[in-house]
Parts: sequence; structure tokens; C-alpha cells
Amino acid sequence: MSASVEDSTGKRMDKVVETLGNEIRGVRTGRASAAMLESVKVEYYGSVLPLNQVSNITVPQPRMLEIKVWDENAVPAVEKAIISSNIGLTPNTEGKTIRLNVPSLTAERREEIIKSLHNIAEDFRVEVRNIRRDANEEIKTLKKEGDISEDEAFRALDRIQKLTDKNIEKINEILAKKEKEIREE
Repeated sequence: MSASVEDSTGKRMDKVVETLGNEIRGVRTGRASAAMLESVKVEYYGSVLPLNQVSNITVPQPRMLEIKVWDENAVPAVEKAIISSNIGLTPNTEGKTIRLNVPSLTAERREEIIKSLHNIAEDFRVEVRNIRRDANEEIKTLKKEGDISEDEAFRALDRIQKLTDKNIEKINEILAKKEKEIREE
């Protein structure tokens, strides 16, 4: 009985960690990355599509993104989407190719980004702790109803705490890696 609680808790915590990784992957570091453009949506023939579904995105240089739009008629819509996405990059267009130069970050901007990352990571740590709380309540309910013994409940609570510690450590590692990336620019 407690094993299913632990399994679902582990899966929920893994999902939180995965979501954090995806969220901060797109944070601008001063280095060009196709992930910077994941949030850009283009209005194309009445549909709103992710940029990578109307173009090919490459990184030809460390500080440049190159977008090769497949349909020349979509180029103005892609430019408009980039400008309105608030990623802070200005498109430079030649035919069906759009280049985005990624300026280096100032020391002040780096610190702002790092502070923001710490806040994001803390929100995810809180989410992991909330999952732990829910699982602990489930275990205590199972014990109270007599579905598991007191020893089983104690062991299950201990395993859930270890799972929590492991996932919070993963969050800290993701944060440290991204912070290092930003500082090394």
C-alpha cells in the first residue's frame, strides 16, 4: 500500500525537477541557444505555431542565432513574433534568413538573472516539499485506518524524506549549473 504512495510521490517529484530544467533552459545566458526561442509563437495562416514549426533554428556562432524560415511569406510574421516575445533580441533579415545577435550580459544583468533563478528554484523546492507533505498525510491516513503497520509507516515516511532530499539536491544542481553558465560568460 505505502509502495504505491511512494511511487506516485517519486513520479510527481521527478516531474517537478524535469519542469524546472525545461523552464530555466530558456533563460538567456549571453550565449546563443535555440532554447531561447522556444517561447516564440508565430501566427501563420490563421494558426499560432511554435517558431521551430515554421523554420530551422541554428547557432552558427556563440553569440548568433540563425533562423531559416521555410516560407518566404512567413518572414514578416516571424519577425513580429520575435519582437513581441520580449526576449530582447532584434531580428536582422536577409531574404528567408533571420539573424539574431545575442549581446553579452552586463554584470548587473547577470546578478538580476541569477537572483531570478534562485527565486524560481525556491518555488520548485516548495513544490517538492508540498508533494512530500501530501504523501506523508496519505501514509498517516493509511496507518490510522490500519492498512499499514506503524513500522511500515515509519519506514515509508523515511523513504519519502530521502526522496525529497534527493530531488531538492537535483534542483540545487540544476541551479548551480545554470548559475555557473551565466557567470562564465
